Amino acid sequence: MDESATSTITTTEESVVKNPELSLVPPPPSEPADSHSKSHSELTTEELVAKSIAPINKHFLRPPPLRPSSNDAVSQTTANAAPAPSQSSFVKDKKSKRQLKRERRQDQKSSKNICPLIAKTGDITSCPYSDKCRFSHDVEGFKAQKPEDIEGECPFLDSEEPCPYGLACRFLGTHKSKDKDGVLGGKKKMSDECNGLNKDVQKLLWKNKMKFPKADAKLKALGLLGKAKSKTKIVEEKEDDETVPGTCHVTDGNGVSEVNGDLDTKLESAEVPEEDDLDIKDGSDEPPMKKPKSVIEENDVTFMEKVVGESCTQTEPEAGMDVTTPEGDRSLKLHPREKKIIDFREKLYLAPLTTVGNLPFRRVCKVLGADVTCGEMAMCTNLLQGQASEWALLRRHSSEDLFGVQICGAYPDTVARAMELIDQECTVDFIDINMGCPIDIVVEKGAGSALLNKPMRIKSIIEAASGTVDKPITVKVRTGFFEGKNRIDSLITDIGNWGASAVTIHGRSRQQRYSKLANWDYVYQCARKAPDALQVMGNGDVFSYLDWNTRKADCPELATCMIARGALIKPWIFTEIKEQRHWDITSGERLNILKDFVRLGLEHWGSDTKGVETTRRFLLEWLSYTCRYIPVGLLDVIPQRLNWRPPSYYGRDDLETLMVSDSAADWVRISEMLLGKVPDGFTFAPKHKSNAYDRAENG
Repeated sequence: MDESATSTITTTEESVVKNPELSLVPPPPSEPADSHSKSHSELTTEELVAKSIAPINKHFLRPPPLRPSSNDAVSQTTANAAPAPSQSSFVKDKKSKRQLKRERRQDQKSSKNICPLIAKTGDITSCPYSDKCRFSHDVEGFKAQKPEDIEGECPFLDSEEPCPYGLACRFLGTHKSKDKDGVLGGKKKMSDECNGLNKDVQKLLWKNKMKFPKADAKLKALGLLGKAKSKTKIVEEKEDDETVPGTCHVTDGNGVSEVNGDLDTKLESAEVPEEDDLDIKDGSDEPPMKKPKSVIEENDVTFMEKVVGESCTQTEPEAGMDVTTPEGDRSLKLHPREKKIIDFREKLYLAPLTTVGNLPFRRVCKVLGADVTCGEMAMCTNLLQGQASEWALLRRHSSEDLFGVQICGAYPDTVARAMELIDQECTVDFIDINMGCPIDIVVEKGAGSALLNKPMRIKSIIEAASGTVDKPITVKVRTGFFEGKNRIDSLITDIGNWGASAVTIHGRSRQQRYSKLANWDYVYQCARKAPDALQVMGNGDVFSYLDWNTRKADCPELATCMIARGALIKPWIFTEIKEQRHWDITSGERLNILKDFVRLGLEHWGSDTKGVETTRRFLLEWLSYTCRYIPVGLLDVIPQRLNWRPPSYYGRDDLETLMVSDSAADWVRISEMLLGKVPDGFTFAPKHKSNAYDRAENG
């Protein structure tokens, strides 16, 4: 860790200790306890555990923090606020997308958004667009309004290329430069990331000009291509809003043949990206406002003929096997069971985690002992539309030696085509298909957990996917859609025969979401029933090395356990499992892990103001989970269980007390210790909103 960051933390801790109003140390044990502590102290340890209340040592209990009641907040807001606008004025003030885009362009022209080329080089003549550039060229104006530098060193200080953010870097003062502006860097390779989306490929996807010969040939062989549904049936099923029938010329090894295809895809993401994510920098073409329903012509070339993607260091020798098998060599095509199988047995598998399971977080978990990592769930339709925000979920770091991506789709054609695109554009070791996501907007599209009610659709998707790519295909499911109606045990044998190499079973139904404990007995039942060629992995409530040992001992047929929320709350769980111990981690050690995340986040998202605030946002999302960790030294019974609800308590020092706070305002304070003061008007509310008592305004 850098000394400047450490000094910042030390200064902050000293200020907390010197100011009695900010002191977080627990009161002496002799002080009278409040009614909450009394009610807690009246219960025995066994009674607390039975009620799923964390048995924290009574010396560390404290009264719950006083927060303004909702009625007081509402009355105060009403008294100070201006009269509410009428409905008509609200409609009048509503802005169109075009107007919002125009305002965003004007904001980019302001001095606070300097041209990236000028910021990097410090030379006002370096931008080839001159006055036509959509960014500001006012260097002095940018410097005048730029926020103060953050304490610490630039994450790109040791790179052999200049810092990519130059004048915009929030660590500009630490640049070792050869010129007066300090825009140059140092001496080693800057980025070890791959799986970026090639711009030429993105343009083909925008225009529906991309060809998927392997996917379409497999779909045709399975009889899944060319079955266009009538509009009446589409309305009745309310699920076919993903594709629009069209005509496609498909190369299937025998030449070009005309078949019906589903080309146009609509937005299927659970989270709509901002328009900024689709902006193209440096003057390149922008995506059309509306996707044209174009027809692929015969003279269009395939992906590999059209463009050669960015190269990436191959971690496996078979990573480049993406050529179409000629007619004479079809006997050489691998049978699904003959494909390379990844041995997941005994490996520590970090689950794909939405929002928090980003690349910097996975790198932190790799350092702490994770063996297998997987990217966040990406929607197939968004990938096929060339959405940059969705492709960012597929990014991989060189330290992720066993890495997979997870995709989600409702139909075999979109899944197979996304598979082929990923296989050609990205370097991955396996591809996981999510058939267990419980989010409403995903289920309503017919994807995720909705597939659990459609076994024939599951068969079509797995067969199409496994026949399109040579990479191992894994599947993630839940026990069933409705509580008490488990059905994976009846499909487990078929899933292996259809072409999947491994299946992960989350021991909860879709209806159950994340409530109650996972049903591991049912997971064991499925593992014992699975064929030998199919590896079964369990998922749910693994929160200590004892949990891991118990699951493996109870069912030797289980390949491994996937770790999800346990890694969010304490990422050092991988170290605990490998070293077979309970790690009573100190607040300083936890802070060092957060420092590592911030450093890696600045490398990934950037060291300019936007990158700093993006890193801050993801750090705060993670802190909304880490605050649930109860230090081992404070518990009367170990290990902590995932379903325990902790009473209000003090930590063993001020920093630990701050880290266990469930207040979003305290999470913001921790972020300021690492990333400097938040901007004026900053607010934060976690996406899951399950552990923050504060309002979104953090008041």
